[in-house]
Amino acid sequence: MKKFDPRKIRFRQVRIDEIDDRTLMLNLYATQAITLVLGVVLILFQGRNPVQLLFFPSGWHVWLWGALFAAAVIVVDILISKWVPEEVTDDGGVNARLFQNRSILHIVVISFVVSICEEMLFRGAIQHAFGPYWTSILFAAIHVRYLRHWLLTGLVFGISYGLGWIYVQTESLWAPITAHFVIDTIMGLIIRYRKPEENMGEKEEESSGSHPEH
Repeated sequence: MKKFDPRKIRFRQVRIDEIDDRTLMLNLYATQAITLVLGVVLILFQGRNPVQLLFFPSGWHVWLWGALFAAAVIVVDILISKWVPEEVTDDGGVNARLFQNRSILHIVVISFVVSICEEMLFRGAIQHAFGPYWTSILFAAIHVRYLRHWLLTGLVFGISYGLGWIYVQTESLWAPITAHFVIDTIMGLIIRYRKPEENMGEKEEESSGSHPEH
């Protein structure tokens, strides 16, 4: 009987075009489920009630904060996409795979699930312990596909810090949830309805750069 040798284990990076759609979606929802569970557990360890964080606010100003911040982020993103070369903002085609062939309803569902799960963990749990700055450092760090580009990393950090800021201002988790949901939904719809020739250009770039070097 052969002995198991852990030194023989080899890891390799899987390209987004190697993952079928079903696996991609399962990975997305499984990751979000883990994120939500981790957030709830941390909140409970802090001696707080995670359900209370999701109580609807009494005033409309919470939703306004979220909507205005989302609008600002979308404007900045559109300006960046217009004036900055595509290779500077390339995420490896992940967002295109997530949203390009989804129905409007599925885009909304994905955006809602992600906004709830990630805000429960990052704003609801981690920010409570470490504040918005270190929370945003961690938030940017886990978006591994953006770390190759300083502009995307800086943008993710800025968005996260802004989400933390409006959470502090409103004292309601629904402000960052609303902003996160609107941002993801609008960006998803932009990707979904992007001109066919733009999508074809992205696919050609991905395929030309997808072969590993020997």
